[in-house]
Amino acid sequence: MDDSIFIIFIAFGCLWAVMGTAIVFLFFKSDGQQEVKIGKWGLIVALPIVIPMAIAFIYAAVRR
Repeated sequence: MDDSIFIIFIAFGCLWAVMGTAIVFLFFKSDGQQEVKIGKWGLIVALPIVIPMAIAFIYAAVRR
Protein backbone atom coordinates (compact mmCIF):
# COMPACT_ATOMS: atom_id res chain seq x y z
CA MET A 1 0.00 0.00 0.00
CA ASP A 2 2.95 2.32 0.57
CA ASP A 3 3.93 2.12 -3.11
CA SER A 4 0.52 3.17 -4.44
CA ILE A 5 1.51 6.85 -4.62
CA PHE A 6 4.50 5.95 -6.78
CA ILE A 7 2.29 3.94 -9.12
CA ILE A 8 0.00 6.95 -9.50
CA PHE A 9 3.03 9.21 -10.10
CA ILE A 10 4.45 6.90 -12.78
CA ALA A 11 1.03 6.53 -14.44
CA PHE A 12 0.58 10.29 -14.67
CA GLY A 13 4.14 10.67 -15.94
CA CYS A 14 3.50 8.13 -18.69
CA LEU A 15 0.22 9.84 -19.53
CA TRP A 16 1.95 13.23 -19.85
CA ALA A 17 4.70 11.70 -22.00
CA VAL A 18 2.14 10.16 -24.36
CA MET A 19 0.15 13.40 -24.53
CA GLY A 20 3.31 15.41 -25.22
CA THR A 21 4.36 13.06 -27.98
CA ALA A 22 0.90 13.21 -29.55
CA ILE A 23 0.84 17.02 -29.41
CA VAL A 24 4.26 17.32 -31.04
CA PHE A 25 3.16 14.88 -33.74
CA LEU A 26 -0.10 16.80 -34.33
CA PHE A 27 1.80 20.10 -34.39
CA PHE A 28 4.08 18.86 -37.15
CA LYS A 29 1.18 17.20 -38.97
CA SER A 30 -0.98 20.36 -38.83
CA ASP A 31 0.99 21.97 -41.65
CA GLY A 32 -0.46 19.34 -43.96
CA GLN A 33 2.08 19.83 -46.72
CA GLN A 34 4.52 17.11 -45.74
CA GLU A 35 4.23 13.66 -44.29
CA VAL A 36 5.71 13.09 -40.86
CA LYS A 37 8.51 10.57 -41.22
CA ILE A 38 10.68 9.09 -38.50
CA GLY A 39 14.00 8.32 -40.08
CA LYS A 40 17.36 7.03 -39.02
CA TRP A 41 18.19 10.13 -36.97
CA GLY A 42 14.93 9.90 -35.06
CA LEU A 43 15.79 6.37 -33.98
CA ILE A 44 19.31 7.41 -33.04
CA VAL A 45 17.80 10.00 -30.69
CA ALA A 46 14.90 7.90 -29.37
CA LEU A 47 16.61 4.57 -28.68
CA PRO A 48 19.13 5.83 -26.08
CA ILE A 49 16.21 7.37 -24.21
CA VAL A 50 13.79 4.44 -24.40
CA ILE A 51 16.16 1.50 -23.86
CA PRO A 52 17.56 2.57 -20.44
CA MET A 53 14.05 3.41 -19.23
CA ALA A 54 12.80 -0.03 -20.27
CA ILE A 55 15.78 -1.73 -18.60
CA ALA A 56 15.18 0.23 -15.39
CA PHE A 57 11.48 -0.65 -15.34
CA ILE A 58 12.19 -4.33 -15.99
CA TYR A 59 14.88 -4.39 -13.30
CA ALA A 60 12.54 -2.74 -10.79
CA ALA A 61 9.73 -5.17 -11.62
CA VAL A 62 11.99 -8.22 -11.27
CA ARG A 63 13.65 -6.95 -8.10
CA ARG A 64 10.32 -6.18 -6.45
